[in-house]
Amino acid sequence: MTPASTSSLLAVQDLTMRFGGIVALDAVSFAMDAGQIVGLIGPNGAGKTTLFNCLGRLYTPQHGDILFEGRSITDATPHGIAELGIGRTFQNLALFTTMSVLDNVLVGVHSRTRSDFASNALRLPWVGREEREARQIAREVIAFLDLDDVAGHPAAGLPFGTLKRVELARALAGRPKLLLLDEPAGGLNHEEVATLAELLRTIRDARGVTVLLVEHHMSLVMQVSDNVVVLDFGRKIAEGPPAQIQRNPDVIKAYLGE
Repeated sequence: MTPASTSSLLAVQDLTMRFGGIVALDAVSFAMDAGQIVGLIGPNGAGKTTLFNCLGRLYTPQHGDILFEGRSITDATPHGIAELGIGRTFQNLALFTTMSVLDNVLVGVHSRTRSDFASNALRLPWVGREEREARQIAREVIAFLDLDDVAGHPAAGLPFGTLKRVELARALAGRPKLLLLDEPAGGLNHEEVATLAELLRTIRDARGVTVLLVEHHMSLVMQVSDNVVVLDFGRKIAEGPPAQIQRNPDVIKAYLGE
């Protein structure tokens, strides 16, 4: 990872991603400062998930750079960016259904711990201390997201809205500076979406976590975002405050096809 000069927490610079002859991302650039909630929107096929997969280091772009705290992370591994302080949730819940809620959240804590198979097998003194600290962190996040009543339950069989909070808890348990949320409102009812809006603000304000969210629920995006980035056919067509984006003719055309 090479140093780069930027004052932004996250800076995406001319990111280009191709799959054969299909250009999924076409020289996309934007930046976000610490403490912001930024919405990433666009019609289906706009490139939002591809961009998230580049940020999460599941994809490596053919061109461009991704800077986190002024340093390039384009060559980092998914585990490496977790250690740097980037957490992510997934559109399709990636929970371990037979494990308890607590154990699922502990997976998130362990993304930032030192212990490995060898140190656990040798029962090194610091491993036990680290595990106690991990459980304390997990239980604090579980309480923060009002999951205490289901902490010992297996994920299988829990309501979908609860599973969404478990997924969020696991990401927060890694103590991220930047949280990438992939359609957090997907499948939620009106009341749950309203609760999510308040929760996102609290995550930002009380926990100091910067949030980038991909979301199709436009009212949620416009309600919570400080800034909105709009993609269409892999290109950035607009960026700005929610009120400005709602009036942008290019955005209206992309969504309505006019």
